[in-house]
Amino acid sequence: MAFVVGEVLAGLISHSLALLSDAGHNLADAVALLLSWYAVGLVLRPRDANKTFGYHRAGTLAAVANALGLVAIALIIIWEAIQRLYAPVPVSGAPMVVVALLAVVLNAGISWWLHEGARHDLNMRSAYLHMVGDALSGVGVAVAGLIVWLTGKSIADPLVSLLIGGLILYSSRSIWAEALGTLMEAVPAGVEVSALEQTLCTITGIRGIHCLHTWTVGSGVKACSCHVTIDPAHEAVSQDILRTVIATLEGKYDFAHTTVQLEVDGAAPSDACEHGVCRECARAGTSDGATSHTALPGRETQGHV
Repeated sequence: MAFVVGEVLAGLISHSLALLSDAGHNLADAVALLLSWYAVGLVLRPRDANKTFGYHRAGTLAAVANALGLVAIALIIIWEAIQRLYAPVPVSGAPMVVVALLAVVLNAGISWWLHEGARHDLNMRSAYLHMVGDALSGVGVAVAGLIVWLTGKSIADPLVSLLIGGLILYSSRSIWAEALGTLMEAVPAGVEVSALEQTLCTITGIRGIHCLHTWTVGSGVKACSCHVTIDPAHEAVSQDILRTVIATLEGKYDFAHTTVQLEVDGAAPSDACEHGVCRECARAGTSDGATSHTALPGRETQGHV
């Protein structure tokens, strides 16, 4: 925040839109870091009577908020840059270079600090992309300042601002895709439903899989539920089949929460089903897909026979 204040002052003194736009991006970064920090605290909170599945989605919501901030700032920068192209303003190159290089050092350092956590957490990755984008935009501002300083061509300032805006928009795409996929309860990345069904059907005693649902609760927390139809001849070892199914889901696919319902082939379906299909699947007219509930923190399993 202290750096943002200094960068705004430098931008006003030098009349540099690139510095002011970078200051706006830095301000968004400060807010993003604060929001991500708060979301990390929420995610770590234990589940309670009101939030029985915990607060895993807090990180996803923080990532969406950060992505919205990125888009808003990018559009403002692009708009202002277009205005400057039509009405150029004299710019001082030296302050641009000095302040931009300081911005690169600051944001590169914070990016390095966040890098490891960003590998596995969407919330931290959104903050990380904020910082990487700002470090790269700082490089762009420094280059623009050098051009203005050496040639006196102020047009480099709005042109770099346009590049910064485009870069910010581009960097937010992956955050949007993963966050919306989580909120829409899409199949987790790396999981293919048909291949998962085939894998489970290779287990001895299983005749079929239906009502298979997989979804992402939050970063690093995947869940799965399914109905497993078993051969009547293997009914006596149904618990062994159940344990094998759960072990496969956890070990091969890394599902943190699994719910498996066993049904004997030819027996009447349970009260929770309509003709062997769960009510939600029956309503949607399909026996597979990616619907969701929310998962408990940690690794938990349930089996129903």
